[in-house]
Amino acid sequence: MITVVIPTIGRPTLRDTLAAVGPGVPVVVVDDRTGGPPALGPLPGNARVVRSGGRGPAAARNAGWRAADTPWVVFLDDDVVPAPGWAEAVWKDLVDLPDDVAGSQGRIVVPLPAGRRPTDGERHTAGLADALWVTADMAYRRAALEAAGGFDERFPRAYREDADLALRVTRAGHRLVRGERVTEHPVRADGFWASVRFQRGNADDALMRRLHGPSWRAGIGGGRGRLRLHALTTAAGLAAVLLGTAAVAARPGARVAAWGAGAAWAALTVDFAWRRIAPGPRTPQEVLRMAVTSVLIPPVACAHRIRGEWRVRR
Repeated sequence: MITVVIPTIGRPTLRDTLAAVGPGVPVVVVDDRTGGPPALGPLPGNARVVRSGGRGPAAARNAGWRAADTPWVVFLDDDVVPAPGWAEAVWKDLVDLPDDVAGSQGRIVVPLPAGRRPTDGERHTAGLADALWVTADMAYRRAALEAAGGFDERFPRAYREDADLALRVTRAGHRLVRGERVTEHPVRADGFWASVRFQRGNADDALMRRLHGPSWRAGIGGGRGRLRLHALTTAAGLAAVLLGTAAVAARPGARVAAWGAGAAWAALTVDFAWRRIAPGPRTPQEVLRMAVTSVLIPPVACAHRIRGEWRVRR
C-alpha cells in the first residue's frame, strides 16, 4: 500500500530512521550526494537505494516516488524517528481516506530540553510541530504526485518545496489532512551561524511569491515574516554609513542625519535581538550569538531576497 521515501546526504541519523520504520514496509533511500561517494553502508533488507546526483531534496524526492509503485508514498526526512508502531499507524491513517484526500501529514513532535528555556535554534526546529504539510512525515497519493508533476526542482534546498507542492495539490481540488501517527524530530546543534545561513530561504520565498501570488503564506498557515523590518533596518544602516561619510566631507546637515539614521538602525537591531533573546535561556553564549547574528541577519536576508527576485525574473 505504501512506500517510504527518504532522501539523504549520508547523515548517520539515517540508521535510526530506518530502524524506526521497521522491516515490513518497502523503503526507497535516495542518495543525493554528488560524485562517487562510498556506499551508505549496510541497509535493512526492505530498503533499496537510488541516486539523484546531488540536485537537492526536491529532485531526490522526485527520484524516490518515481521509483515506487504503490498507491501511497510517505516522505520522511533522514533525521526523524517515527514512533513505535508507526507503520501500522500510517496504514490506519490512509486506509479509509476518501478519494478527494490526496495527502496525510504525520504529527511532528520536537523534544525540547527540560529545565531551561529553548534556544533560538531549538525554537526554530520546534516550529515544525505546528507547520503544515512538511515532508518530515508527509504521505501523498502517487496519482496526485503524477498529476502535479512532483516537487518543483527549482527549489534547491529543504525549504518551501513541500509548501509549494501542497499549494498546487490543494488548488487542483484535493484535500490534505492530518493523521494520527507520530514522528519525532530531534533538535540538531546547527552551530553559531545557523540563523544567518537560514536566511538563504528568502530567495525561495521570492519564487513562492512568483508562483502563488502575495497571499501564499496564508495558504500554508504561515505568518507575515520580518522581511519588511529587515529591509528598514538595512536601509537605516546604509543611510547612517553614507551620511556619516558625507559628514566627514563637511556637508551641512549630514552629521545630524547620520546620527538619526544610526539611532534608527540601533533601535531596530536591539528590538530584533531582544525578541530573540527574551524567550531563550539567556546564557552568555546564547546572548552573544543572538546579538551578533541579529546585526547580520537583516542585510543577509535582504541580499538573499534580492538574489531570489533576480533569479525568478530571469
